[in-house]
Amino acid sequence: MAAVPSDCHNYPPEGYISPKFPSLCWPPQDSYCALYSLWDSWRYTLLWTLILYALFHLGATGIALSMQIGKPRSVWKYLIAVPVIYALVAGAEALFTGSVAGILLGAVYISGCYQMPTWIPFIWGWINVLILIVSSFTIQGGL
Repeated sequence: MAAVPSDCHNYPPEGYISPKFPSLCWPPQDSYCALYSLWDSWRYTLLWTLILYALFHLGATGIALSMQIGKPRSVWKYLIAVPVIYALVAGAEALFTGSVAGILLGAVYISGCYQMPTWIPFIWGWINVLILIVSSFTIQGGL
């Protein structure tokens, strides 16, 4: 657990309770909806990354299966493994990227004595997915 710096006064505030997932609200309006602990920032980032990776891999599975329409019936008995493999890959990727991003985010916010809005892990889940999509393309050409 990241230690709160000694110069952080009233961090987290008195009576603070972690918000339930998925609490997407903005702290200037709702101060009870901020994240103050490393555990909360890691958990929120990991869960949002898992959800978004699952959705995008489910879409890729749908495309992969739709490309097989019109193929002989013998091919379809092996295609049941495609969603399972995609789900396992999505889970492994999301576990790694969500954990790294969540721990780094939490450490940065705690070291600065900032309250983390619950939108920040959600946005970082999208950033993780977009990095995955961009890195899936090959780069043609060179210097």
